[in-house]
Amino acid sequence: MRLPRALSTLSTTGSLRPVRSSLRRASSALTLLLGALGAAPATACEVCLGAADGGSPLVSGARLGVFLLLAVTVAVLGAFARFFFYLRNRARQAETEQIASEWAQLQRSSST
Repeated sequence: MRLPRALSTLSTTGSLRPVRSSLRRASSALTLLLGALGAAPATACEVCLGAADGGSPLVSGARLGVFLLLAVTVAVLGAFARFFFYLRNRARQAETEQIASEWAQLQRSSST
């Protein structure tokens, strides 16, 4: 009769690491499963729940605020990306100018 791999490792190395890691993994999976099964659906507060259909000013203001925050986030990330494109272009330009100056020096030294 062969022992399971985790138990055979235990008998040869004298360590409980494989057994502990498998128990930890099983307990994590069980916790996630029970949490998913026991979760209740999220509901809105009474003010927003009934007002979403009628177009109340409270809901319209909340939506506008969310879109404004998204616009600011997109603008900042876009500026950040544009800055790195600017740095890339400047590095290419500096490299081209350096190559051109080195080539001019080589031509001057070969003509003399």
